[in-house]
Amino acid sequence: MAVFNLGGLLAPLWGGLADRRHCYRLILIGGLVTTAIGFAVFPFSTSLSVRLPLALAQGAGAAAAATVGNMLIVEAHPREEWDKRIGWLQTFYGVGQVGGLLLAGIISQINMTLSFLAAGGVTLLGVLPASVVRPRSLTQITPRPILVHPPRHTELSAGSPQRFHHHLGSSSLEQILEPIFSRFGGFLVAWFLSFAGAAGFFSLYPVLMRQAYGVSASLSSTAFAVAAALGLALYAPAGKWSDRHGPLRVLEAGLGVRWVAFAGLSVLGSAGIADKTLPAVAGFLFIVLAWSLLSVTGTAVTVRLARSGEGEALGLFNATTAIAGVVGSALGGWLASQWGYTAVPAMGVAGITLGILILIGILRKNRQP
Repeated sequence: MAVFNLGGLLAPLWGGLADRRHCYRLILIGGLVTTAIGFAVFPFSTSLSVRLPLALAQGAGAAAAATVGNMLIVEAHPREEWDKRIGWLQTFYGVGQVGGLLLAGIISQINMTLSFLAAGGVTLLGVLPASVVRPRSLTQITPRPILVHPPRHTELSAGSPQRFHHHLGSSSLEQILEPIFSRFGGFLVAWFLSFAGAAGFFSLYPVLMRQAYGVSASLSSTAFAVAAALGLALYAPAGKWSDRHGPLRVLEAGLGVRWVAFAGLSVLGSAGIADKTLPAVAGFLFIVLAWSLLSVTGTAVTVRLARSGEGEALGLFNATTAIAGVVGSALGGWLASQWGYTAVPAMGVAGITLGILILIGILRKNRQP
């Protein structure tokens, strides 16, 4: 899972190539085919030396397709149309995620190899509409687009199309070298810690839920799908709450919900309860639903704290999210192998605790964003 997330860091490469060569359709189709092949071949090898490159291919292909999907909007349409078009893109992405999770829950009960083949086949179906994509003439290219986070979308820990579109330049690297306890730098550290813990959980959740709480893979996938579907209805209210109370307070509220859910799962793992299914699924649902608050407010806080260009700040924010996914997935797997799967929710508690402390100590001492 860490290697899969690592493939997402190649997004700027695909974006730069598409900018220079205008080969949008080729990159889109190539990304879909690469991901499909990675899925289809994966179950036929038990060697880690083979599976790691396949996971990297899956992540890189997904990043290529998602990057071009956003570029076909922000670089080929007027800025006034971005929000609506991105909202529809993210909505279809969310519906696809829910459908994929439900499909995984059904097919995994039949045959795990068939599940991978089905995933590859569904991904390959995307080549059909991709082959008729006709991008508009890109005479006015915006090099660093500012993407307002749409209210109707959801995403996995690996990221959505929104997370795969960013441009990082020298000025962005200069921001990284800013004092770590600046408001923006402090927020990125807090976000990294909070997201890394959740990434470790999501990268292991089917096996973790089964081993630690006795929840089958089909049930956990179905629960994820239900929570993701419910989460679509929370993005618009999250935006309103952010406008009314400030994005930082709503962000802290979302982190608080996840903290309680992770803490509950940590305690549940060692509790002497015969049937842990219902409380485990309930905690899992709240962890997923909390993302509706975090997704909207994380982007809003980034834009408000940016010292220079908002586009570069969003690029740095997205890169921080991707790196947290890589680190969190690897660390979660290591903790599970050393101390058992219940150590992973504890990792989520620790990461969110540190993140909230940083937000309180660094951001609240100044004016709220």
